[in-house]
Parts: sequence; structure tokens; C-alpha cells
Amino acid sequence: MSSDLSHGRAVAGPALRGLVGTAHIGPALAVTVLSGLLAAAQGLGPGRGALVVAAVLAGQLSVGWSNDLLDLDRDRRAGRTDKPLASGEVSASVVRACCAVAVAACLVLSLACGAVAGVVHLGCVAAAWAYNLGLKSTPWSWLPYAAAFGGLTAFVTLADGQAPPWWWPVGAALLGVGAHLLNVLPDLEDDAATGVHGLPHALGRRRIAPVAAAVLVSATAVVLLGAAPGAVVAAVAGVVVVALAVVVVTGAGRRPFAAAVGIALVDAVLLVAAR
Repeated sequence: MSSDLSHGRAVAGPALRGLVGTAHIGPALAVTVLSGLLAAAQGLGPGRGALVVAAVLAGQLSVGWSNDLLDLDRDRRAGRTDKPLASGEVSASVVRACCAVAVAACLVLSLACGAVAGVVHLGCVAAAWAYNLGLKSTPWSWLPYAAAFGGLTAFVTLADGQAPPWWWPVGAALLGVGAHLLNVLPDLEDDAATGVHGLPHALGRRRIAPVAAAVLVSATAVVLLGAAPGAVVAAVAGVVVVALAVVVVTGAGRRPFAAAVGIALVDAVLLVAAR
């Protein structure tokens, strides 16, 4: 009996790791943390804030799992051993079931935040799914990121019955576009080999990082303009963002994307400080 239990745990461990990996957990948690910081900046109470964060996490999990499910054949053709679903570390049926649960949870949790707020958040998730379903292979690949990130700020404020200040969705939309450009950077060759030609592919490897850095710094400028923090806060934030932008331009592998997430978090902290 104990050997059966040990065997079950040995099988479940890699499957659970594969399920987490297939969810694109890094970006999913980054967006979820961002939503929590926005909720704090808006002054949502603990209960409403937790509901917003839970809705965003469920939506992000559905996006990550659907991405790898839809890309399964392409990832197998490209020999993507870093993809748990393509390598067989976790089964498609398990990921599909988890994705369905995440979609249902996202629907319920989003609408629990209010009808208008819920519809806005479901629109954000739908935009991300549209990217997975084919927009990533077009010159409009940036649009779902802009819509989803910008709409996220509206979801948070509408959950409190208020429209967002203009600089929240504008700054967040720019962050989304910058994140999109850098997220694709490590996969350019594999994408090209399997017929994916979005905006980053049109720009080419040498131009992606500088363009992304410019977009991300523009996002910070919008946030600083709107938040109008004190001179010291603005100066520190500017130095940190410029340093991260240098990593975006000169870094290799996943470091540019991590730096982009860092810029997003700096901007989120500015939002909180502005309140």
C-alpha cells in the first residue's frame, strides 16, 4: 500500500510541475500581482480586492493553459522540450479539464465584482484568448495585449463603481505592448519555423528590444505624468526604470522580459504611492 502511495506521489509530482509550467505561471502571477496593487491603489476593501485578484488569476490560468493547448502540435513539430505539454510531462486531457475549470471560475468571479466590471474583465480575457486563437500570427498581435492590460485597470476601478483615470489604461496598454514584444523574443526562430508572423517578427530581432524599451519608458512617463509623485519618488523611479530599460535592450534569454515585468511593477508601485 505504501509503495502504491509513493508511486502515486512520484507520478503526481512531475504532472503538477508540468501543469504549473503549462500555465505560464510567471507572467500569470505578474499580472495577478499587478491587479492586486491596482486594487490597493483604488482603495478596494479586502473582500472586494481578493475577489478581483482571484478573478484575474483564474483568467490568467485559462489563458496560459489554452495557449499551450492550442500550440501543442506546433510545439511538438518545433521539438519544444521546454514545453511540458509537448514533452508529455502532463497530459492534454488534464490541462484541458483545468482550463475549463479556470474559465468557469473566471466567469463567476468576474461577474461577482459587478456586471459592468465583470463584462470588462471577461473582455480582457477574451482578447487574450483571441491572441492565442490566431491574432498572434498577424501584424495586429499587439492589440490583445494593449486591450487586456488597459482593460485590467478599468476592471479594478469599475469593481469600485468608478471609471479609471485616463493615465491608468493608457500606461497599462503601453506596458502590455512592451511585454508582448519581449515575451516573443526567445521564441522567434521556433515561431518563424511554424508560421507565426506577428508584429515582433516583422520588426526583427535587432529592433524588438529597442522598440520595447521605448514603449515601456513611455508607459512610465505616462504614469509619472498622471500620478504626479514627489520629486524624489519620481527621480528614483526614473533611475530604476532606465536601468531596467538597459537590461531590456542588452539582456539575453528571458532577462529582457523579466526587466519588463520589473518596469510594470515599478509603475504599479507609483500608482499605489499616488493614492
